[in-house]
Order: sequence, then C-alpha cells, then structure tokens
Amino acid sequence: MSRISMMILVLCLGACQSAKVHSSNNDPDPAMNDLAVYALSLEGTPYKYGGNTPDSGFDCSGFVGYVFRHSLGKILPRTAEQISRVGEKTDEDELQPGDLVFFNTLHRKYSHVGIYLGDGQFIHSPGKGKSVTTVNMNENYWRERYNGARRLNP
Repeated sequence: MSRISMMILVLCLGACQSAKVHSSNNDPDPAMNDLAVYALSLEGTPYKYGGNTPDSGFDCSGFVGYVFRHSLGKILPRTAEQISRVGEKTDEDELQPGDLVFFNTLHRKYSHVGIYLGDGQFIHSPGKGKSVTTVNMNENYWRERYNGARRLNP
C-alpha cells in the first residue's frame, strides 16, 4: 500500500468516526487518527541508533516517542521495553490507529515498537541502513515476532 493510500485510509477512518452519532469504547479516537497521519508524514526519515528527531534520524522508540510528543504532547519512556508498560493492553483483533505494537526482534520481548495505522499496517523505524516505513504486520517475519499491543489515551 502506498504512503498516499495509507494516509487516505487513515483520514477516511477519522471521517467515518466523526460522522457517527453514537460512539463506543471501540471507536478510534480522532486524535489517534491524526497521530497516525503525523507518523506517516515522517516516512523516509533515516534510522539512527539512539536517534529521536527527524534531523538526527530515529530508532524505533525514538520515532514513537517523537510522534506522541509532537502530536499529543505525551512524553513516553525511552526504550521499547519501557514503553510496553504504558497504557492499556489491547487485543490484536481490537487494534486501532495510534495503538502501539511490539515485537521481539532482538531475542527479547518488547525489543521493537511501531505505531498501528489500520488495515494490518504499522509504521516504524526498522534498523540500520533503513528508514521509517510502513509494513504489514501479517508478514511472516512480524507475525512470528509479535508480542502484543498497548493503547494510550490521548
């Protein structure tokens, strides 16, 4: 799915939400849709270990922290493992845009974090030599390493 298509999807999810008369606890929060769109605007930013700004580059937790700080004013802990303790545990079948998704990529739980966008897609800063990108969490690599998700209220 292209970056433009993903941005349109996230915007449509937000537009559909605002058109509802009644909402439930499972409805995506419009602020989280905005957060997802903001995250997409940083796609292509290079990876840098320990990086936490678009100018220096991002590692996974630096990217997530930057997005939450600049879109919601929310300060998160520095590492993926520490971030995994924030917010409420969310079942995979209830994921909404803006939820945090965690993976075991370094042979330890919660060693990688990304932001769920919807439709099985998440955005993250993957590693050395790469840049912030959107991927499908149903790909075998991610499916085998999935550790869970957390929802932070805006």
